[in-house]
Amino acid sequence: MDNKNKNKILLLFPDGVGIRNYLYSDVFKGMEKELVLFHAFDAKTEQAVKDSTAIQNTLSIPKYIESLTELFLRELICLSRLKYNAKLVDNPSILTNWKSEHKGLFKKIFYKSVEIASFGYSRYGRILTLEKRYQKAIRNTVFYVEVKNILMAVAPEKLFCSHQRGVSCASIFAAAYDLGIETITVIYSWDNLPKARMALRADKYLVWSDYMQQELKMYYPEIKQQQIFVTGTPQFECYHQPENIIPKDVFYERYNLDPTKKIICYSGDDMLTCPDDPQYLDDLADELLKNNLDEDYQILLRRCPVDISGRFDKIISKYPNLIKQAPPLWNFEPNSSWTTIYPLREDVQLLVSTAYYSAIVVNLGSTMAFDFGMFQKPCVYINYDQANKVNPNWSVLWIYKLQHFRSMKDKNAVLWINNKEEIKEKIIFNQISNSIENWKDLVLSDYRKSSDKVKLVLEL
Repeated sequence: MDNKNKNKILLLFPDGVGIRNYLYSDVFKGMEKELVLFHAFDAKTEQAVKDSTAIQNTLSIPKYIESLTELFLRELICLSRLKYNAKLVDNPSILTNWKSEHKGLFKKIFYKSVEIASFGYSRYGRILTLEKRYQKAIRNTVFYVEVKNILMAVAPEKLFCSHQRGVSCASIFAAAYDLGIETITVIYSWDNLPKARMALRADKYLVWSDYMQQELKMYYPEIKQQQIFVTGTPQFECYHQPENIIPKDVFYERYNLDPTKKIICYSGDDMLTCPDDPQYLDDLADELLKNNLDEDYQILLRRCPVDISGRFDKIISKYPNLIKQAPPLWNFEPNSSWTTIYPLREDVQLLVSTAYYSAIVVNLGSTMAFDFGMFQKPCVYINYDQANKVNPNWSVLWIYKLQHFRSMKDKNAVLWINNKEEIKEKIIFNQISNSIENWKDLVLSDYRKSSDKVKLVLEL
């Protein structure tokens, strides 16, 4: 495209976390180029972005409906890659990223067909053939034509996406590529690459660290070294900005906390990752009371932002004086589409302040270990199964076998609770290990300058 607007960048944010990580950071501050939000958000979310960020220009993405051919190829690529990746790194747990159980006759038949077809794509060359077929399929749609026409009219210099997994974004990136518009995507998180959900094909890929760069080259050898940029991730910069710490008296009063007691933060996962979260919270509270530790400690629950199930309510009501809540400040309307789910800017302050004022965090394998590590606060990983599990097929044993945990070279980076009876010991003797710093440096790299590094790639 010869008539590209050298001062215009289109921004894609497939989920609300991208808004927090990039629009609420310093990535786009002071950038002279015109920034246009290319989005499928509802009107309320669009206005919220305009009100809380420097972005004022927006452009709507046409309605996207994935064809059956696209879906079949995308799922077949995913399963074939998962099988390949599991053998590549000798880790069968990678296959747990494939959902094998489905409701409804059509879905059962559809995914069984995918599983049968995957046996013919064990070699990497054949997987790349599938990728070519997928790229052809996404170009053979009305959506592709609509997006291509929009891009031709707007003629941006670059297209940026905050997540490599966005399904509709694959067609948008394909149209941009065909028009000669430079495309840039972010590898969303440190655990994403083994999961084989790389929908986008881009000119440039941004990763957190050298560790992730090596992973990207290993799982996707067709991507060239010069296409990969180590930028860190701006989501952790906020911990070093004093304005994000709520004054202590305000924070403690707002969440009904006792200033004379230490805070144990329990950070919940989503229901799929940890179906037994409420039981683990119950164990923690019960052990504190049993050992009279409630005189010195209080629990602050931060549930997963997308968990509005109410599954913790029974446990909270059981320990009203011990468990307090700091609900994530996200816009979440359960009867609306995913486009209404996004964090408020105030949630950044809440998360930072929670880590700052808490003495320790307890969870099941969460990235929150890094968040609390920013303030040299220890993280406790739960490492035992409940006797009466919500899902009999789920086990904590599989969680820590997942590929991204192999980055933890020293298990002393966190504390481990191997049974309920260890809670007292691990909470009282909550000495943080220097190993957390080594782990954090490996996974996050130089995150403090991430905004500047991302901005540099965008301005190249």
